[in-house]
Amino acid sequence: MTDVRRECEDVLRESPRPPSGDASDVERRDFLSVAAAVGMGGGLVAGYGTFGVIAARFLDAPGQPMGWQYLTTVDELKPGDSLTYAAPNGAKVVIARQGAGTSAEDFVALSSVCPHLGCAVHWEPQNDRFFCPCHNGVFDRQGVATEGPPAKAKQRLLEFPLKVENDLLYIQVPLVALACAECVDDTGTLVKQAANGATLPPQQGDMA
Repeated sequence: MTDVRRECEDVLRESPRPPSGDASDVERRDFLSVAAAVGMGGGLVAGYGTFGVIAARFLDAPGQPMGWQYLTTVDELKPGDSLTYAAPNGAKVVIARQGAGTSAEDFVALSSVCPHLGCAVHWEPQNDRFFCPCHNGVFDRQGVATEGPPAKAKQRLLEFPLKVENDLLYIQVPLVALACAECVDDTGTLVKQAANGATLPPQQGDMA
């Protein structure tokens, strides 16, 4: 346990700090996030279960640079359809078209990682909901849990901003992954080694 704590502290020293807020709360939250990744690094299961651990570190990171990334044309995503997207920082997102209009309000972009145990969440247009099959977690069209373990824990799916310009759909996401003990892709494979020894996902260009 001492080695895990030491590794977590090393990672935290190299991670950017938020510009404001209660330092003790931030440090405690960051340490718990990194400890989860480090402690489970040797026995993580490939797939969304792995990403569920890493996602907490990626998505709860104040001060990360944000950017608009191109997704698709409005016409290509029909009402009721959805697509999945991997952000430059490794976050996995599901984008669903919930209306027949052509504005950003007719779409929603939510994390496709269930906050319960990290399984893959998908959009069910016939039921007007997002569903996690692992433990029958149900989320409404805005990502608020309504049934299953996530509802009992009052959890919700992280939402990402969307915009439409010239019939093109864009999503706003963090552009850079923070240093972490062990970062993997959706197959559980280590994907990139940073200068400080942390493994980071490959970067994509900003399409804004």
